[in-house]
Amino acid sequence: MKKLLFSVCFVSSLLLSCSSSDNSESNNNNTKGYDRTAMLTNWADNIIIPAYENYSSKVNTLSQRTAAFTASPDASTLASLRTEWQNAYTAYQYVAMYDFGKAAELYLKQSANTYPTDVTGIQANIASGTYNLNLQAQFTKQGFPAVDYLINGQGTDSETISFFANANASAYLTTVVNQLKTIAETVTADWKTNFRSQYIQNNGTSVTSSVNKTTNNFIKNLEKDVRTAKMGIPAGLFSNGTTFPDKVEAYYKNDVSKVLLNAGMQAEVDFFNGKAFNGTSTGASLKSALDDVKVVRNNQNLSDIINNQFNLVFAANNTLSDSFSQQIVNDNAKMLAAYSALQQNVVYIKVDMMQALNMTIDYVDGDGD
Repeated sequence: MKKLLFSVCFVSSLLLSCSSSDNSESNNNNTKGYDRTAMLTNWADNIIIPAYENYSSKVNTLSQRTAAFTASPDASTLASLRTEWQNAYTAYQYVAMYDFGKAAELYLKQSANTYPTDVTGIQANIASGTYNLNLQAQFTKQGFPAVDYLINGQGTDSETISFFANANASAYLTTVVNQLKTIAETVTADWKTNFRSQYIQNNGTSVTSSVNKTTNNFIKNLEKDVRTAKMGIPAGLFSNGTTFPDKVEAYYKNDVSKVLLNAGMQAEVDFFNGKAFNGTSTGASLKSALDDVKVVRNNQNLSDIINNQFNLVFAANNTLSDSFSQQIVNDNAKMLAAYSALQQNVVYIKVDMMQALNMTIDYVDGDGD
């Protein structure tokens, strides 16, 4: 019995020893080498809260331009409304990954950017004049994609202005924008007055700790919202090659899909590097954590590998047309190449980085790495 117990212990120790050195030239257990509190403080004070403040400000301006347009619909107020819609939509890309706390409670992400939008449902809401945008069934009928349809999907400027001669249409646009504004303001205020302290204090190592949850949301946004939704689904990666040019982000404006993609990518890059939202300084981050615990792959810092791959992602993105719909129809191979460049970094981050920092993926992955 003693011999059997010794054998089991020996084999178990051997397996543990082998697993600790897999795919790494560094000691992955050395995660005490980075300061979680410093990381959370930098994330909250220099990245997340400023990004939410900016988003809330941009949506507030969008609300003002909406009021001006519905009060006096003409070419000038329409042009101004469209500009602020794009500015707010771009600002949204910088908060999309923080889907926890009050943002998750109020479904900020789902209500702001579920696409493709449900045109039939929007038309039914306008016709009836009765709807409740707080219902989950209404996610596809609101947010930036719905505003896109309302102000960019009605034909010419004259046809768009005529469309809003319908009082129900004007009321619906106002309600949709106010929903964006209310949620943005509520989430921003909660971060500043309540959630920040809880967030930083939750500095442990469990799956529910702030570092783990924030890192998971960073990866999930990169994988699901940027890689899959913005690129993979329209390009046919998840439908056996059947493409969907009508499922791109901002379909009705149609020439800003690349702008939104690159904004979403820049948000990911800045977060990884701990770069302040309103400046060029950097603080404690996932990059610095990897460097602190000296994570190396093939004689190169893993953080450098990840940043170099981000550069390749932007290079691939910048070969694309401003209209992803046209790109998919005319030369989908470039969309597939851009997707592949991003997919490689999903592996570096989701597998190599998470293993190195001893973190666990907490969301369901249905399409592999």
